[in-house]
Amino acid sequence: MYKLVVVDLDGTMLNPYGMVTENTKNVIRQTIAKGTDVIIASGRPIDSIQTIAKEIGSQNYFIAGNGALIYDIQKDEVIYDKFLPKQKVLEIIKICEENSISYNVYTDQTILATELKYNVLYYQKENLKKEEKKQTKISIIKNMYDYVENKKEEKFLKITICDDNQTVFQSIIRKLRKIQGIDVLDVSHMSRKTIKQGTEEIAIEYYYTEITMQNVDKWDAIEYLIKKLNMKKEEVVAIGDNVNDKKMIQEAGLGVAMEGSTPEVIQVANLVTTSNQEEGVAKVLQEL
Repeated sequence: MYKLVVVDLDGTMLNPYGMVTENTKNVIRQTIAKGTDVIIASGRPIDSIQTIAKEIGSQNYFIAGNGALIYDIQKDEVIYDKFLPKQKVLEIIKICEENSISYNVYTDQTILATELKYNVLYYQKENLKKEEKKQTKISIIKNMYDYVENKKEEKFLKITICDDNQTVFQSIIRKLRKIQGIDVLDVSHMSRKTIKQGTEEIAIEYYYTEITMQNVDKWDAIEYLIKKLNMKKEEVVAIGDNVNDKKMIQEAGLGVAMEGSTPEVIQVANLVTTSNQEEGVAKVLQEL
C-alpha cells in the first residue's frame, strides 16, 4: 500500500484555469480517508499552497518553492528550508535589470513583481475567481533592487525568469549560469497557460526558468519528510508534469506523469495519466 502521494499543482492538480475541480477534491479526500496522505509539492509560495491544501483536505505538510521549504500545517511552521541568500538575489536582479528581462522574486509569503506579465498575470487572473483570503499574494515593486536590499525579514524561495523570445531567453540563461551557488532549472519548452477575458480564452505563452539555492529539489524535500515519517520511498507516489518534477517522479516508488508533460518527465515515469484538463490526478488515484 502506498502511504504518501505527492502532487504538483500547475499543469497537474490544477486545471488550465488554475482551479481544482470538485471531483478531484472529492477523490483526494477519499484517498486521505482511506489512510494514504496526499500532500502538495509546488513552486508556489506558502499562502498560495496553503489555501489549496485546505480545499483538498490535506492537513499535515506541503512543500513550497520547488523544495526550498517544508511547511507543517498542524504546527503552522516551516520545518525545513533552503532559502536563497539575499546577495545572490541581488546579483540575479542586477543581471535581469541590465538585460531588460522579466523576472519575479518569490518569498515564503508573496510574489514580488515589477509588472503583471507572464506567470504573474496568470496568478492575478486566477485571484479574480477567489475570495481575498484564498488569493496568491502579489506585490508590484517599482525598484526591486532597493526593495530587496533594504528588507531584513524577507526569505527568498526562488526567482522566475520569463520571456517570449527564445533567443533573448537563452542569452540570459547563459549569464545566470555563471553565478556560483545557485541552480538554474533547465527548461527549454514554452509554458502555456489559459486565462478568460469575458467570454474569450487567451493563451499566455512564454519561456521560463526557475532559480533556487543549489541542491534544492522537490525530491530532496520529500526524502527529508519520509525519513521523518519513517516511510520508504517505495511507499511514495509522485505526480507531476514538468522538469522540476522529474527527480521526484524518477525516485518515488511510483512516478506518474501527466499527459502532455515535458518529454524527459514522461521518459522517467512509471505510468502516464490523462491531462490536467481531464482530471488526470483524480483518475490515477482512483485506479490505485
